[in-house]
Amino acid sequence: MSKLSSAQKETTASDRKRLYNRPVKSRLKTLVTKALASIGAGETEKAAKDVKAAISSLDQAAKKGIIHSNNSSRHKSRLMKKLNNASKAAPPPAPEKPSARRTRKKATS
Repeated sequence: MSKLSSAQKETTASDRKRLYNRPVKSRLKTLVTKALASIGAGETEKAAKDVKAAISSLDQAAKKGIIHSNNSSRHKSRLMKKLNNASKAAPPPAPEKPSARRTRKKATS
C-alpha cells in the first residue's frame, strides 16, 4: 500500500473500474466463443447472428473504453474472416420443393 493519498485514491478507483469492467469482458469472451463455436459447427445462419451480436458488444465495449478500439477491430476482423470462409465452404441451402398436390380426375359418365 502506498503512502501518498493520491496513489491510494487511484488504487481504489482502479479497483472500482476493474469490478465494473469484469462482467463486460466476460460477456465479450462468451459471445466471441459462441460465434466461433457456431462457425465451427457449420451453422451459417446461427453463426451470422452470433457474429453480429459479438461485433455489437465489441463496439460497445470499445466505445466505453473497456477495451481498446484496435483490440475490438482485430477481433471483429478475425470473426468476419472466419465467417466468410465458412460460408464459402458450406454448400448453399437446398431449395424447397413445391408440394405435389394430386388432383382427382372427374369421373366420366
